[in-house]
Amino acid sequence: MEILGTTLRICVDDLDTSAAFYERLTGAVPLRFERGGVSVAAVGCFLLMSGPEAELEVLRKVSATIAVEDVDAAYTTLTGNGAQVIAGPVPTPAGRNLIAVHPDGSIFEYVDRRAGRQ
Repeated sequence: MEILGTTLRICVDDLDTSAAFYERLTGAVPLRFERGGVSVAAVGCFLLMSGPEAELEVLRKVSATIAVEDVDAAYTTLTGNGAQVIAGPVPTPAGRNLIAVHPDGSIFEYVDRRAGRQ
């Protein structure tokens, strides 16, 4: 499994203000979407999330988002090396993802850009 990049996950109170800041910082236009009651803005390598505290509490447990070529291949590699997949693979607005707990207890989201595929 080749890791193509990582995204830093940040929970914010004011998504519009934060998205504007990160847009100026990175020069990237925010990609906005809603997921499970949470408003999201992906800006460069930053994933900004805003919503109900109960939802954000769960999202804060995920250390980072890791981009991979293929989530199915990541699933195989992760489970073959002792990680536990606790969610997914599932389609998202930007591709597919899964959430895995590594043997050390760290939690990561893995995503690919295969939008529309399941």
